Amino acid sequence: MNVARATVVGDPGLRRWWLGLAAVSCALTGCGDSVSGTPVAESAVSVQHVDATLSQLLPAPSQFPARYPAVVLPAHAATAAAGDLDGVGAGDTVSPAQCAPIEPEPGGEPAAVAVGTDDASRNTLTVELSRSTELVSRLRDQLRGCGQIQVARAGAGSTVTTVLDQAVPAGADDAIALRRTVVPDVGGAGLTQTMQTSVGQIGDVRITVTSMTFGAGQPDTAAVEEMFATTVASVRGS
Repeated sequence: MNVARATVVGDPGLRRWWLGLAAVSCALTGCGDSVSGTPVAESAVSVQHVDATLSQLLPAPSQFPARYPAVVLPAHAATAAAGDLDGVGAGDTVSPAQCAPIEPEPGGEPAAVAVGTDDASRNTLTVELSRSTELVSRLRDQLRGCGQIQVARAGAGSTVTTVLDQAVPAGADDAIALRRTVVPDVGGAGLTQTMQTSVGQIGDVRITVTSMTFGAGQPDTAAVEEMFATTVASVRGS
């Protein structure tokens, strides 16, 4: 994700943080035939800038499904919330090292995040908008080689498993969908975190929509699809 990293997911404090939201209603091409011209690295491909601010593009809480009363998080909470959704927190050690999430460029526009909570299922639904000039294809390639990673911080650890879906969300310039589980080394099955995430790119705006639940619960895939479509429409309409 293009956000700063937050607390390691295996920490019980993270569970209290997310449950607190409910109380306030609250992620080089191969060689082929020779062609003329100068090769261009993928990272150098021009990405069109979307002029509106991320906060202007973020769907309003009223656009979330009715079962997910939502709030827009202030900047400091947005950074923490977004960083928790890939299982890697600030200062965490990732093994293999090349599987560490791609960090944002310093000094950029902060992420805009809205979170809805379904009290009945204890699921959260998070929409994050961030700026990125990295292509989704780079994230896709990284995740293909990083199906399972170990995350460690201050003596605590967790195993993060990521599986790319074959189906690709529609509407963005490029997109992926994935299922991710975060299992803490210590803490019990109730702290296992399961997420369904759709990631898309429109110009330099990265869209990330995630349904997250703890324990034996299942993410709300339908809600992810709905909010991804809603967010794509919002960014396209800017």
